[in-house]
Amino acid sequence: MNDILPRVRSAPGFITGYWLEPADGRGLSIVLFENEEQARESTPPAGDWTAPGVTINGVEIRRVAATAP
Repeated sequence: MNDILPRVRSAPGFITGYWLEPADGRGLSIVLFENEEQARESTPPAGDWTAPGVTINGVEIRRVAATAP
């Protein structure tokens, strides 16, 4: 994670991110960007997101439907 976090934080449009602890050997991250275009430009395969011990199995881009404080 120490290799990935600085790159994610510096990506254009980055708002915030959540990296969840693995369950059944698989982790999950949710990263929010200002808009869809910035999200697409900053996620694999577009970004250089390799790090030791990290395998990205898939990426989904979705709009935020609602938030709760």
